[in-house]
Amino acid sequence: MYTLRLFLKSFFVFFLFSCNNHLPAQKDLDKTYTKENNYQIDVKNVKKNVPIQVGAEQLTTILDLVKDKKVAVVGNQTSRVERTHLVDTLLSLKVNIIKVFSPEHGFRGIADAGEKVSSDKDDKTGLPIISLYGNNKKPTAEQLKGIDILLFDLQDVGVRFYTYISTMHYVMEAAAENNVSVVILDRPNPNGSYMDGPIRQKGFESFIGVDPIPVVHGMTVGELAMMMNGERWLKDGVQCNLTVIPCLNYHRDMRYSLPVPPSPNLRSDESIKLYPSLCFFEGTVLSVGRGTETPFEIYGHPGLKGKDGYTYSFTPVASFGSKQPLLENQLCYGENLHDYANDNQIHQLELKWLINAYKALNMKNFFKPKTFDILAGTDELRKQIESGLSEEEIRASWKEGLEEFAKQREKYLLYK
Repeated sequence: MYTLRLFLKSFFVFFLFSCNNHLPAQKDLDKTYTKENNYQIDVKNVKKNVPIQVGAEQLTTILDLVKDKKVAVVGNQTSRVERTHLVDTLLSLKVNIIKVFSPEHGFRGIADAGEKVSSDKDDKTGLPIISLYGNNKKPTAEQLKGIDILLFDLQDVGVRFYTYISTMHYVMEAAAENNVSVVILDRPNPNGSYMDGPIRQKGFESFIGVDPIPVVHGMTVGELAMMMNGERWLKDGVQCNLTVIPCLNYHRDMRYSLPVPPSPNLRSDESIKLYPSLCFFEGTVLSVGRGTETPFEIYGHPGLKGKDGYTYSFTPVASFGSKQPLLENQLCYGENLHDYANDNQIHQLELKWLINAYKALNMKNFFKPKTFDILAGTDELRKQIESGLSEEEIRASWKEGLEEFAKQREKYLLYK
């Protein structure tokens, strides 16, 4: 089981989860309230008009944790302390960083989606960069040799098939197996707290669906790390020595605009809001705008020309973040959803775009079943669309699983 120690140091708060069965004294809980085995930051103490302070910005707490330790950082271009990279910041503070592990898209966040990334050396710091999206997606015992603590700082977008949480899973698993501590530097979920979509079923495990969670999980990486550990989802049920440094001045309903794009094709707030719904098109013959200036804000296909409602046109071309885009150099017709995302708060998966495009194209090979099914975490969604079920009927089939997940995740939520 988890243990939690709550440390209040000046204005810094962090949560320590381990296997030592030690709970904080009640006198230390003046800014929090107890809930089962966990503690939530009380929304009443969130100061208005005060910037969110992410985990990486709580340097006093981090320095206490890494003092006299050999440190590895799991990070990329989103790992920032204000405008300075976390690695540069910690090195300037004499932290003993031994190496850096990088996720999909690489340490600088410039590799294409799915592109194999080689290990390298960082030009600026000279530190070795170990790719976790190349020969191995999980740190090896040799790569962790001599490391005392892993600092994980990646900006997630709250969606199961966004691979940074899969990297976190395998980092925690390797750390547990090799007696290395893990510290998660939490960041807000830009897609908020809503949950939606089918739960990943057994038999559909993949790197874009490691854990049995819905498509949209509504948790921060810190909360999700606690859940992975607490529910014993790591291989053989191992648990790592886990510390989560939460965000301050943050609550679950806050809108949060990312200061740095988390990956090459999520370049705007609108694309991040639309990503959970539009990424399903990656398992079809349609383009989601890779190879354009507005990926994940548009979708289309040449076959939609002349169809009602599909008047927007675009042509994917090889470009940064998409060296070989689907439907390259072909004129596609579809929809531009930028204004829709800009004008609306999106609190659920929008299946209407997928269902309507399926009907409009009327193609036998509309779906790429293997890809679509691992995105969905099940083959049921594809079969439901093929059989003509409405969006309401499909959503009804998710209800029980989402209700169970909501109960399961409740004790791991850090923020109101």
